[in-house]
Amino acid sequence: MRLKRHINGQRDRPTHLLHISKELVRITSRITIFMATSTNFDDLKYLIVRPENGGIFDLFKYLVLGDISSGVRFLESSEEAEAEAELVGEETADHRWVIVVSIIMRKIIALFAKPLEYTGYVVDFVLNLLSQNGNISGLLYNLFHGNVVIPQRGRDTFLSTIGQLDGRIDLYKGLSILEQVSDSDFGGRGITIELGNRALMDLCIMASKLAYENAEVVRNVVVQHWKMHFVDFYNCWNDFQKEMSTQVFILCDKPKDATLLLISFRGTEPFDADDWSTDFDYSWYEIPKLGKVHMGFLEALGLGNRADTVTFQYHLQRKETKFSSSEGTETIPSDTASGIEENRTDQSFDSETAKVTAYYSVKNKLKSLLEEHKNAKFLVTGHSLGGALAILFPTILVLHEEMRMMQRLVGVYTFGQPRVGNRQLGRFMESHLDSPHPKYFRVVYCNDMVPRLPYDDKTFLYKHFGVCLYYNSCYIEQKVDEEPNRNYFGLRYMIPEHLNAFWELIRSLTMGYTHGPEYKEGWFSILVRIIGLVLPGVAAHCPTDYVNSVRLGKERAIQMSSF
Repeated sequence: MRLKRHINGQRDRPTHLLHISKELVRITSRITIFMATSTNFDDLKYLIVRPENGGIFDLFKYLVLGDISSGVRFLESSEEAEAEAELVGEETADHRWVIVVSIIMRKIIALFAKPLEYTGYVVDFVLNLLSQNGNISGLLYNLFHGNVVIPQRGRDTFLSTIGQLDGRIDLYKGLSILEQVSDSDFGGRGITIELGNRALMDLCIMASKLAYENAEVVRNVVVQHWKMHFVDFYNCWNDFQKEMSTQVFILCDKPKDATLLLISFRGTEPFDADDWSTDFDYSWYEIPKLGKVHMGFLEALGLGNRADTVTFQYHLQRKETKFSSSEGTETIPSDTASGIEENRTDQSFDSETAKVTAYYSVKNKLKSLLEEHKNAKFLVTGHSLGGALAILFPTILVLHEEMRMMQRLVGVYTFGQPRVGNRQLGRFMESHLDSPHPKYFRVVYCNDMVPRLPYDDKTFLYKHFGVCLYYNSCYIEQKVDEEPNRNYFGLRYMIPEHLNAFWELIRSLTMGYTHGPEYKEGWFSILVRIIGLVLPGVAAHCPTDYVNSVRLGKERAIQMSSF
């Protein structure tokens, strides 16, 4: 027996040595990070809302009985932010429900995460089964003849739930719009929505919608339908969520001498619990001299992990440094700060855990494209969560002093985007995006709930910035500083929201007759409208109304209601 244990021990010895060597590298790397970071770790300032740190009884004591200690239990903060956490609990007693709603929503989302994921798989499969077989009648016919088409995930025929909701893939008015974009003057005066050029706006909303699809669908649409050049599709690692949860693709108008590059981030997927939890998350990290930034969105870009907040400082509180990478991307293993430096020093080490992250992948590819196409400028866009990442991407470029790249930014167009930071962040970015003309446009449709998150009040101080183009349910546009009912929830808005949802259902049944066949909504879209009678803010978030707003929108000078 002793001999057997000795033999087994000898067999395991290489594994132990490998483990010890990894730990030594990580410890050494962590010391290197500490020395390389420009700011002392004691200066870290953050506030993390952790729903798992308490139960329903704690929420009851905080909300109903006013027990501050029960509320603060859900808040984790740095030493510098500890007083601020107490402030959240004590001075905002009238707004306690804001914290409670956020925590409850994230608890519910976490509870139903797996059922939601499985539901998504079933819904996607059934929708594609029906669409690829000619709906129910075609499916029955194929069943009878033994020719049923089985959907295969990842193929260019497999559409996402968003793609099934709105099947439009061509740009508005086809190639003429593409030519209008390509031939536009990207130099001198630039292109702005105020000038009446809807081409870029339509390209952006269609690219934002397309970002929900798999790489093969994206490639097919860009090349075959838009007649543009597909550059790449990135499936990127979120170290906090421990999964590839961030997707983004890049295209340009032509393979040689391109004039326009476009970056499109994927938004909140309907059945992805992590995405919805991120939207309802109120946690922030403060970047010195820039402001407070939504922590979940930083994690989605691959710029840190709240499990080790030092990682945010490593990525954000320094000037960008040169480092080696493969094919213009930075790979980061799943081991927070120590793993980051380990991967940079020896990328072949433990390569099985190496993951591609969104910010570095896109930035490095964009830099090489701008060098290749000397006259090109670039757009960044996204819907929902993708919109938040779209505006944070140039924000970090500015932070890293990539001003040469920023000079070639023609615009950032987001649709149904949640708030990404506080007022200080907004002022910082407006100084870079408003001159010589506005470059950041935030499109909001009617009662969409997501642009009203996280809350804009004295509890967490999240604020929108940029030009807001607001469309009511008649697709009438108004340029405003903030959308009506900026925090969505409220008794006085409840009845108008549900009445508006009923009107949107009626409108969906008639759009094909009043505006043409391309606006006709299918049975699945109408079903979502029916669900919207109960949850109008969720139904209004679908890209369908954003596409319609861009294509049918009309300006209106006077103040209007949300209806």
